[in-house]
Amino acid sequence: MRHGTTNLFAALDVGTGEVIGECKPNRNGATFLAFLKKAVKPHAGKEIHVVLDNLSTHTTPEVKAWLAKNPHIHFHLTPVGSSWLNQIVRREVA
Repeated sequence: MRHGTTNLFAALDVGTGEVIGECKPNRNGATFLAFLKKAVKPHAGKEIHVVLDNLSTHTTPEVKAWLAKNPHIHFHLTPVGSSWLNQIVRREVA
């Protein structure tokens, strides 16, 4: 039981400064993949670079299979202990 804790899925479009986000009650490969598809949809046909932390949800078999079918999308994992979330928070405060 997580006692009300939620999971934030967020994406920052560095080209426009737009942040999209969703809070979900769980974080699994299916939930992550659904958010990822929504985040990349406006950029169909373009090279997309996604910076992620090292959660296991980013490397599930479903996510790997989807990436194999979408070779224009590239994952870059942050070093353990660092956070992309700082960039999201900074953008929302500015």
